[in-house]
Amino acid sequence: MGAPARRIYGIETEYGITCASTTGGAPPLDADRAARLLFEPVIARSRTSNAFTRGGARLYLDVGSHPEYATAECDRLTDLLAQDRAGEITMADLAARANADLAARGVPGRIHLLKNNTDSAGTGFGCHENYLVRRRADFWNDARTLVPHLVTRQILVGAGHVLPGADGAPARYVFSQRADQMEDAVSSATTRSRPLINTRDEPHADATRYRRMHVIVGDSNIAQGSTLLKVAAMDLLLDYLEKGGSLADLRLARPMSEIRRVCHDLSGRTPLELADGRTITPIDLQTEHLARVRAHAADLDLSESHRRALDLWERGLDAVARGRPQDVAADLDWAAKHQLLTRYARRAGTGLDDPRVARLALAYHDVDPGTGLRPKLERAGLLHRLVDEDRCRAAVDTPPATTRARLRGAAVALAQDLRRDLTVDWVNLRLDDGRTPPLALRDPFARTDERVDALLEAMARRDAPAGSWPPTI
Repeated sequence: MGAPARRIYGIETEYGITCASTTGGAPPLDADRAARLLFEPVIARSRTSNAFTRGGARLYLDVGSHPEYATAECDRLTDLLAQDRAGEITMADLAARANADLAARGVPGRIHLLKNNTDSAGTGFGCHENYLVRRRADFWNDARTLVPHLVTRQILVGAGHVLPGADGAPARYVFSQRADQMEDAVSSATTRSRPLINTRDEPHADATRYRRMHVIVGDSNIAQGSTLLKVAAMDLLLDYLEKGGSLADLRLARPMSEIRRVCHDLSGRTPLELADGRTITPIDLQTEHLARVRAHAADLDLSESHRRALDLWERGLDAVARGRPQDVAADLDWAAKHQLLTRYARRAGTGLDDPRVARLALAYHDVDPGTGLRPKLERAGLLHRLVDEDRCRAAVDTPPATTRARLRGAAVALAQDLRRDLTVDWVNLRLDDGRTPPLALRDPFARTDERVDALLEAMARRDAPAGSWPPTI
């Protein structure tokens, strides 16, 4: 038996930020000032708001005052889950320091960081997935055949959303926060016209061998089951296509109108028109994708994480088909949040448009362990965690051991400890001593490199000029 092709994947998450008044008045800080306060420790350590961490990840302020955490390169799903949760821990720790500073100065406010995809004004922000693929001529044809999967996978891995009613209609619950924000299927744009798949060719690797598939349609997930399923399913579908499989017969005629219809129909049975004139439901399309992946995987030696994802894919589809979100409420965000909000609304005798329901929905995405709901739900067994807290916290400062991130993390850690000047990006390392040549690490699968060993030795030399530590991009 073989195994799925080894693949690098990573997740970039933009966080929403707000500073709420603790006395009921107006917010004492706007988002920009709150974000600058949040990043003061990062800037003090790195002299930049765009830094790489000891864990191999990238931490920075994105456009629109959105704190962003990009995981280190991972080739194991459990590492990715740990790295993604390490981002939440990092953001929560920064918020705790900022809130302590506000309290010490007597400012009546508390900063909250939200792992979601829309703010109170309806502005959207993203959660992007990256998959390393071999460079080949038919790549974009294969990528376009994945559009139907991205349109319909929200019935499984959407984060759930309360959609305000129009013209006096009541609010209703839908699968995804992100689906209504998307405007194109495949495009080089990111903000002007948000596509499902971004075509920008930035492999962060040897460009003659690799390219990066950049998926920007996904919701930000709290449930580790949702994160596992969305990445594992895409990994297996890519493996299926790379080894000769085809999804071309399941192309949608109008994917960008269908993505909204799929989002708004919790039955999963809205009819979608295929390019050849047939119709298919989201449940049936996902069932067909799952069947092809299962047949492909029958001859593969799958990891336990991949097997768990296939089981959850099947159980998730069954729960949607039966109208029983409670069957996967401990594993998938949309179902967990649906159960939480609808039960509260029923007990309170109110609708989903009640402000208390909105606050509960925000608490689901709040990464503060004191005010966010995720730790409480996990402790109560209402939300399953797949990677334990100790491993996730360790991932804040410990990179994955099997990828290039190990090399970057070691260099960053030593530079911080010795206060060496080191310039870092995804590929390059440069010790700014005026004599050590820069390194280009173009193989993201390489966990060892003699050149990096030499760089670490040069960094540690006593006669090298010391300085403060500024990793720049």
